[in-house]
Amino acid sequence: MPQTLFKIDLTKSMCEQEIVGHNRWHPDIPAVVSVNPGEVFRIECKDWTDGQIKNNDDPSDIRDVKLTVVHVLSGPIHVNGAQPGDILVVDLLDIGTLPGDEWGFTGIFDRGNGGGFLTDHFPNAAKAIWDIQGIYTSSRHIPGVQFAGLSHPGLIGCAPSHELLALWNKREKALVEKGGPPWKPPIPPLAALPNPENAILGSLKGSDFERVAAEAARTVPPREHGGNCDIKNLSKGSRIYFPVYVEGAKLSMGDIHFSQGDGEISFCGAIEMAGYLDLHVDLIKGGVEKYGLINPIFKPGPVEPRYSEYLVFEGISVDEFTGEQYYLDAHVSYRRACLNAIEYLKKFGFTGEQAYLLLSCAPVEGRISGIVDIPNACCTLALPTGIFEKNILPV
Repeated sequence: MPQTLFKIDLTKSMCEQEIVGHNRWHPDIPAVVSVNPGEVFRIECKDWTDGQIKNNDDPSDIRDVKLTVVHVLSGPIHVNGAQPGDILVVDLLDIGTLPGDEWGFTGIFDRGNGGGFLTDHFPNAAKAIWDIQGIYTSSRHIPGVQFAGLSHPGLIGCAPSHELLALWNKREKALVEKGGPPWKPPIPPLAALPNPENAILGSLKGSDFERVAAEAARTVPPREHGGNCDIKNLSKGSRIYFPVYVEGAKLSMGDIHFSQGDGEISFCGAIEMAGYLDLHVDLIKGGVEKYGLINPIFKPGPVEPRYSEYLVFEGISVDEFTGEQYYLDAHVSYRRACLNAIEYLKKFGFTGEQAYLLLSCAPVEGRISGIVDIPNACCTLALPTGIFEKNILPV
């Protein structure tokens, strides 16, 4: 087994760990460990909420979760020899649960605490607990379903430079100041701007902590460095190519998912879990310029659930409430595809909340199927029929 370089005690919060990670992005957060190119090692991670969600039937912890805590990350890891302009190559060798903690959760966030993709339809908090047995999972909260997971880190990336951090903060602040459509309140919010409340910044103390906490970017969105991309196919056997912005790269990771559907539509929508990642790292010197890298690229691994039969739901860019026609709007189209699937599953005994949770965490395939046929974009959601105990096909 690879040497564990970042170990987690699940009875303690991240700020109480022997090695303290972080929950913000900033180049001045000190690295906690160094590795050499070519090295193989293990990193353990808490769930993204730092243990706020419990294995019970009460969704009040989802309703009341403190979002200023998220996401708690393990790292940063200093890769010896990495310099700005290099590419950091990361191989995801293995992903798994921590012994004695073989469970995960999926949640619908309350509208008053951020909401989610379909918050206008599902404004109240709900959760499902999933029991994990090897590669399979099932839930007492969504009976009649079992599927194999495609486990992956929802969040992995390198530290930004000071210049890149300033760019993030400038453009996201401008978005918030611009505001959204006056007839529709921004739920979820337009962006999560720097916020020192509940910041965890590794070993930083005193004035350095206060300065970095005021500047550091939240971990909520994906950005040029990778970050919270929530790509379900970034799983075992994947090779990721990250642009390096600071000396040592300062790689961090967390938000491990046992399974997720494309889009992770309920926001807390994967099967979230604590777990471990086995990694191998290497460098391509000067690779950013050589390959024109702006965002990370990756080669998916060869291991994934083998579902071959799907029921596919279409959606078009027409508002479900007003009937307003949008122009090639993939966001609206995918929302309609999801809602169509939820209404269908309700005919087979699932509640709307159960169907929403299921589409968020099961291995569904989302696609932009048409983006040129004016005025309607067409998005599709492919639901594997093999995950159900009963036949869900029309007869």
